[in-house]
Amino acid sequence: MADIDPGLARPQDGAPTEPEAAPEAPDTTLSGLRDDVTALVEDARNYAEAEIGFQKTRAALAGKHGARALVLLVLAMVLLNLALIALAVGAVIALAPLVTIWGAIAIVVGVLLLGVALLVAAAVRDGKMIGAMFGGGEGS
Repeated sequence: MADIDPGLARPQDGAPTEPEAAPEAPDTTLSGLRDDVTALVEDARNYAEAEIGFQKTRAALAGKHGARALVLLVLAMVLLNLALIALAVGAVIALAPLVTIWGAIAIVVGVLLLGVALLVAAAVRDGKMIGAMFGGGEGS
Protein backbone atom coordinates (compact mmCIF):
# COMPACT_ATOMS: atom_id res chain seq x y z
CA MET A 1 0.00 0.00 0.00
CA ALA A 2 1.00 3.53 -0.46
CA ASP A 3 2.45 5.70 2.25
CA ILE A 4 0.00 8.46 1.48
CA ASP A 5 -2.81 9.67 3.65
CA PRO A 6 -6.07 8.63 1.98
CA GLY A 7 -7.37 12.20 2.04
CA LEU A 8 -4.43 13.58 0.06
CA ALA A 9 -4.06 13.43 -3.65
CA ARG A 10 -1.13 11.51 -5.01
CA PRO A 11 1.45 13.73 -6.66
CA GLN A 12 1.67 13.39 -10.37
CA ASP A 13 4.70 11.68 -11.74
CA GLY A 14 7.30 14.20 -12.77
CA ALA A 15 5.61 17.01 -10.81
CA PRO A 16 8.00 18.84 -8.60
CA THR A 17 7.55 17.92 -4.99
CA GLU A 18 8.21 20.23 -2.11
CA PRO A 19 11.27 19.26 -0.27
CA GLU A 20 10.51 18.35 3.27
CA ALA A 21 11.80 20.87 5.78
CA ALA A 22 14.64 19.38 7.67
CA PRO A 23 13.92 19.50 11.38
CA GLU A 24 16.22 21.83 13.30
CA ALA A 25 18.85 20.19 15.29
CA PRO A 26 17.67 19.96 18.88
CA ASP A 27 21.05 21.21 20.08
CA THR A 28 20.57 24.55 18.27
CA THR A 29 17.18 25.25 19.88
CA LEU A 30 18.22 24.12 23.34
CA SER A 31 21.52 26.00 23.23
CA GLY A 32 19.69 29.22 22.29
CA LEU A 33 17.25 28.70 25.14
CA ARG A 34 20.12 27.84 27.46
CA ASP A 35 21.91 31.07 26.45
CA ASP A 36 18.75 33.11 27.09
CA VAL A 37 18.22 31.55 30.51
CA THR A 38 21.89 32.06 31.38
CA ALA A 39 21.66 35.73 30.36
CA LEU A 40 18.47 36.12 32.38
CA VAL A 41 20.06 34.59 35.48
CA GLU A 42 23.13 36.80 35.07
CA ASP A 43 20.95 39.91 34.67
CA ALA A 44 18.95 38.95 37.76
CA ARG A 45 22.15 38.44 39.74
CA ASN A 46 23.49 41.84 38.60
CA TYR A 47 20.20 43.49 39.51
CA ALA A 48 20.16 41.83 42.96
CA GLU A 49 23.76 42.88 43.66
CA ALA A 50 23.00 46.46 42.59
CA GLU A 51 19.85 46.54 44.72
CA ILE A 52 21.69 45.19 47.76
CA GLY A 53 24.43 47.79 47.28
CA PHE A 54 21.85 50.54 46.99
CA GLN A 55 20.00 49.42 50.12
CA LYS A 56 23.26 49.19 52.09
CA THR A 57 24.19 52.72 51.05
CA ARG A 58 20.72 54.01 51.88
CA ALA A 59 20.77 52.31 55.31
CA ALA A 60 24.19 53.74 56.10
CA LEU A 61 23.06 57.21 55.11
CA ALA A 62 19.85 56.91 57.13
CA GLY A 63 21.81 55.65 60.13
CA LYS A 64 24.22 58.54 59.91
CA HIS A 65 21.48 61.15 59.70
CA GLY A 66 19.37 59.36 62.33
CA ALA A 67 22.24 59.38 64.81
CA ARG A 68 22.91 63.05 64.10
CA ALA A 69 19.23 63.87 64.62
CA LEU A 70 19.23 61.98 67.91
CA VAL A 71 22.28 63.89 69.17
CA LEU A 72 20.69 67.20 68.18
CA LEU A 73 17.46 66.23 69.93
CA VAL A 74 19.33 65.34 73.13
CA LEU A 75 21.15 68.69 73.01
CA ALA A 76 17.83 70.49 72.52
CA MET A 77 16.40 68.69 75.56
CA VAL A 78 19.43 69.68 77.66
CA LEU A 79 19.00 73.32 76.61
CA LEU A 80 15.27 73.16 77.41
CA ASN A 81 16.08 71.76 80.84
CA LEU A 82 18.53 74.60 81.48
CA ALA A 83 15.93 77.14 80.35
CA LEU A 84 13.34 75.70 82.73
CA ILE A 85 15.84 75.79 85.60
CA ALA A 86 16.62 79.43 84.79
CA LEU A 87 12.88 80.17 84.71
CA ALA A 88 12.40 78.51 88.11
CA VAL A 89 15.33 80.42 89.64
CA GLY A 90 14.09 83.66 88.10
CA ALA A 91 10.59 83.04 89.49
CA VAL A 92 12.04 82.46 92.96
CA ILE A 93 14.07 85.67 92.73
CA ALA A 94 11.07 87.63 91.42
CA LEU A 95 8.74 86.31 94.14
CA ALA A 96 11.23 86.76 97.01
CA PRO A 97 10.45 90.47 97.62
CA LEU A 98 6.70 89.75 97.67
CA VAL A 99 6.89 86.77 100.01
CA THR A 100 9.85 85.43 101.93
CA ILE A 101 12.49 83.41 100.09
CA TRP A 102 11.02 80.25 101.57
CA GLY A 103 7.57 81.24 100.39
CA ALA A 104 8.90 81.90 96.87
CA ILE A 105 10.62 78.52 96.79
CA ALA A 106 7.43 76.83 98.03
CA ILE A 107 5.32 78.53 95.36
CA VAL A 108 7.71 77.66 92.50
CA VAL A 109 8.19 74.05 93.66
CA GLY A 110 4.43 73.66 94.19
CA VAL A 111 3.66 74.92 90.67
CA LEU A 112 6.32 72.62 89.19
CA LEU A 113 4.97 69.61 91.12
CA LEU A 114 1.43 70.45 90.00
CA GLY A 115 2.69 70.50 86.39
CA VAL A 116 4.40 67.14 86.91
CA ALA A 117 1.20 65.66 88.38
CA LEU A 118 -0.87 66.87 85.41
CA LEU A 119 1.64 65.48 82.90
CA VAL A 120 1.79 62.11 84.68
CA ALA A 121 -2.03 61.92 84.80
CA ALA A 122 -2.20 62.62 81.06
CA ALA A 123 0.46 59.98 80.38
CA VAL A 124 -1.40 57.40 82.49
CA ARG A 125 -4.65 58.19 80.66
CA ASP A 126 -2.92 57.71 77.28
CA GLY A 127 -1.28 54.51 78.54
CA LYS A 128 -4.67 53.11 79.56
CA MET A 129 -6.08 53.98 76.14
CA ILE A 130 -3.21 52.16 74.44
CA GLY A 131 -3.71 49.21 76.78
CA ALA A 132 -7.41 49.13 75.89
CA MET A 133 -6.57 49.20 72.16
CA PHE A 134 -4.21 46.25 72.38
CA GLY A 135 -5.82 44.43 75.31
CA GLY A 136 -7.55 41.20 74.39
CA GLY A 137 -11.15 42.43 74.82
CA GLU A 138 -10.89 42.71 78.60
CA GLY A 139 -13.11 45.53 79.86
CA SER A 140 -11.71 48.14 82.19
